[in-house]
Amino acid sequence: MKKLIKWGIIGCGNVTEFKSGPAFNKVEGSKLVAVMRRDAEMAKDYAHRHNVPKWYSNADDLINDEEVDAVYVATPPSSHSMYAIKAMKAGKPVYVEKPMAATFQQCEEMNAVSKETGVPLFVAYYRRTLPGFKKVKTLLDDETIGRPLLVNIMLIRSPLPAETDKENPVWRVQPDLAGGGIFYDLASHQLDFLDFLFGPVKKVSGIAKNFGSLYKAEDTVVAQMEFENGVLGSGTWSFVSDNSSQRDVIEIIGTKGRIEFSTYGHEPILLFKERDFIEFPYINPENIQYNLIQNVVDAIRGDTECVSTGITAARTNLVMEKIVYKVRRIPIQNF
Repeated sequence: MKKLIKWGIIGCGNVTEFKSGPAFNKVEGSKLVAVMRRDAEMAKDYAHRHNVPKWYSNADDLINDEEVDAVYVATPPSSHSMYAIKAMKAGKPVYVEKPMAATFQQCEEMNAVSKETGVPLFVAYYRRTLPGFKKVKTLLDDETIGRPLLVNIMLIRSPLPAETDKENPVWRVQPDLAGGGIFYDLASHQLDFLDFLFGPVKKVSGIAKNFGSLYKAEDTVVAQMEFENGVLGSGTWSFVSDNSSQRDVIEIIGTKGRIEFSTYGHEPILLFKERDFIEFPYINPENIQYNLIQNVVDAIRGDTECVSTGITAARTNLVMEKIVYKVRRIPIQNF
């Protein structure tokens, strides 16, 4: 009989309430046995509400718990590397939230420890396993639109109330905690998915600005890129527009048609071919990370390979640094 993978969560914030946390008890071969949050009362409350037998206010205690086989790190990106490295050195596989870390250098350090210890490292780029996004990949693999030539991302929205609070700014707009701003939080999913479709980015450049002065991080970004398979891409992101300009679309243009889909709206995938127009319904699991967590558990148990690893995820961090480096003045290596 295959071993049951018993999980511990470090950082039980909003993402773990519904998107991920419950899935650890739902997927086959998995069980959530412990959670940790620095605020002991909040950790205890989370454990009580989710029927988790153990709770901690110290991450080391959870990592060193002999009953915990694997660790899910769901803290802000700046602490991903610290916790992941501690867990891997303790011999425990790690599933870490995205983006993988605050910097590409931290990603490299995490991957180095994974290689040295032989302990696997996975990253929560779950769109690689969602039915709608997998349908896009199938359409491309089947050459439904011929040879893909161009891909364009457009993600534009107005600022959220939590992003305009200068007294208590949300961590996602604090570069020291998040690595960047909303671009790092949201565009990372998009750039990772394009890596999944087309392979690694070969060349990339960008311009990043802070137009809204709502926080220190960039709020408007434009990028151009070339993928390893020759596809050319562009991206436009802005998080300080008004609702009239709201867009959430990725468009892939090929020699025989085009595909259009959203990243966050989860609307039907649209296929355009000459005079034909087809919609493909988009269906998510109840807990949106369920499919990837099942893939991770199966990989730990030796049944398959995971589609989202520290190696694939680190590439997205590097691409984002390449795009915004002129503003953030981060010295990074050449491709």
